[in-house]
Amino acid sequence: MPQPMVNSLAFRTCSAHSPLSKRTSDAEPNFPRRWRLPLQQSVLKLSKPLLFTAVAVWLATGQAMAQSAGNAYRAEIVLLERIVAPEDVEEQMANRRVQPQPELPSQLVVTDANGNSHSTLRLVPKHEMTLSRAADRLVNSGRYKVLMTAGWYQSFPPNYNGQPMQVAVGDWLPEAGMREVEGTITIDRQRFLHVGVELNHWQPMPQTSQPQQTELQTGQPESVAAMASGGELQGAGSIEIMDEPQLNAELLTWIRETRRMRSEEIHFLDSPTIGVLVLFKKIGG
Repeated sequence: MPQPMVNSLAFRTCSAHSPLSKRTSDAEPNFPRRWRLPLQQSVLKLSKPLLFTAVAVWLATGQAMAQSAGNAYRAEIVLLERIVAPEDVEEQMANRRVQPQPELPSQLVVTDANGNSHSTLRLVPKHEMTLSRAADRLVNSGRYKVLMTAGWYQSFPPNYNGQPMQVAVGDWLPEAGMREVEGTITIDRQRFLHVGVELNHWQPMPQTSQPQQTELQTGQPESVAAMASGGELQGAGSIEIMDEPQLNAELLTWIRETRRMRSEEIHFLDSPTIGVLVLFKKIGG
């Protein structure tokens, strides 16, 4: 059966004037030819400053991220207490005039009267810390117990001046209204990282307390740090001190020390009854 003839010219004409074709052509701007070149030039003039600004922001952001990555560390701190009877501590600091640390906005670990611990840092789980294994070795020696573990990620750029971070851990002393170990730990960086420790170790006030002059016995920090890495604890040294009056609680010992830190090395700052393990692990490049 013969097929009907289709008028191709009529079909094209109808297609060209279809509603769909009309809508498509109407959506396109129909600028006169004489306007097109000045319009393109205006768009280019407006886009160049925006492009330069975007590139500058991108470069600055990349540089800041690279610098931050180069100064990123995981800081780890473990606070330990030596297992020793207070009467066996030869250092006598009961009469020193030392005021407990007031509350600070920056808190490393602070445990309140109800036993709730708080920190203003985002602490990592204990099992992720390198120092948790070192602390376990010291605990297994039978001579230490752990009072606090804290690890967190932070950037420490050159000329970083850290704020003192409050610490309050250990047993609660109800008559004094504070924890037995309290004070601050501060991290600074000039060319190298430095950690400053100011911690007080308190005990309940006895019925009588007589000022005395005596020698304090201290463990060797290097030997304890070596023991934390798997070595043995060595001998002790001594210094002579004088005592001054103190109220509410009796000062047993303290730590007042600032130490330069080398990353990837375990450092130990101590007194006859408490010690602080510190480790900085550099992150990335």
